[in-house]
Amino acid sequence: MNIKRKTLVLAIGFLILGGLEIQGQSVTEVRQSDYATKIETKRSISPYFTPVTTKKKTPDSDGFIQRWLLLEPINKPNRGNTVFVDSYLRTAFATEYFPNQFTVLPKHGDIVKVADQELKWHALESTNFNVKLFRFAYGLDKQIYGVLFWAVTVVNCPEEMKNVRMAVGSNSASMWWLNGKEAALLSGDRRMVMDDVVSTRLTLNKGKNIVRGAVINGPGMSDFCVRFLDENGKPIKGITISYE
Repeated sequence: MNIKRKTLVLAIGFLILGGLEIQGQSVTEVRQSDYATKIETKRSISPYFTPVTTKKKTPDSDGFIQRWLLLEPINKPNRGNTVFVDSYLRTAFATEYFPNQFTVLPKHGDIVKVADQELKWHALESTNFNVKLFRFAYGLDKQIYGVLFWAVTVVNCPEEMKNVRMAVGSNSASMWWLNGKEAALLSGDRRMVMDDVVSTRLTLNKGKNIVRGAVINGPGMSDFCVRFLDENGKPIKGITISYE
């Protein structure tokens, strides 16, 4: 009887510890981000971003796009990221938050009104291969949780490039468009992993190509990375990136 009781107690103990471990994992990112903000005394987007210049910009050595127009975060309350199923995301991303959101090529400093928010577009260059949206929002003293970000950039091609693929990673969910057509949807509660989702075959037109993305997050440290791969899976580097 005592042995049975001890076995039962041990089993219950393991279940409780397992539950605590799982619960701890679900809030790890929030704890990390809270710690990261507490140890800083001054808010700034540096060293994660620098202002764009007129200098021609190419992807980094691994093909990642670092020059982006980023809109300050839209308030989009979510208690958690488990709601980010395909149907929810398609509805959330299809909602019109500001005029011409699927066609506009914004300029640095442009202001859009979303409900009671006045939000500004920022032309920036990420100093990392991944664009740290959490740091962008925190550095500008904006909302960091329960947010929806929009990002736009222009890919300039010297010639038409067929059979390329857009490779994306994001934290948490996101959707991406190339020249107005859906290219990739990343659903679920995700951490940013490069090339997490790779599109079907696409064509980059000669001249300007507009890449547009929307990244949504509840709790967590929002970020993303984007690059194009050729038909052999190698990064495309023979392009330039602009913001107009």
